[in-house]
Amino acid sequence: MVEDTKRERTFSWDNPLTGATKAMQMTGLEYLHAMKDGSKPFPPLMHTLDFNVGSIDKGSVTFTFKPQEFHYNPIGTVHGGVITAILDSAMGCTLHSLLPTGTAYTTLELKVNFLKAVTIQSGQLKATGKVIHTGNRTALIEAQLTDGIGTVYAHAVSTCLIITAKTEG
Repeated sequence: MVEDTKRERTFSWDNPLTGATKAMQMTGLEYLHAMKDGSKPFPPLMHTLDFNVGSIDKGSVTFTFKPQEFHYNPIGTVHGGVITAILDSAMGCTLHSLLPTGTAYTTLELKVNFLKAVTIQSGQLKATGKVIHTGNRTALIEAQLTDGIGTVYAHAVSTCLIITAKTEG
């Protein structure tokens, strides 16, 4: 029998615009490391979905999460939007790790293949980004969501637009 009791979850976050402003004054890799070491705040999404930073390397970033009830959809599995969010985060930050000071990016296109249902029983999962190609204006990035033994739950590919800050001249 399923226990029908209310659950509650609370969390807090810092002003996301504080970090976003500082991000343009650092290389992407410096900014990612500053968030991991606590000197810059994580974006609220990390707290909302209970994602954690795994590793940050130039050209590859990993996020982890442990599926919880608050990730579930109406049919009792982790919602595809949560899976997409962690894959998109890994891909975006992977690109961000390569960007010079004053450069940003935005996602132009995102495709996700869901290969295996994610539930609480899946245990800790990690999303790892990898660069396929970077050009002057666009980048192609991929990520996989895997468990501790390497089972692939989802695979994503993203095209990102690279935005260089305008300089006064």
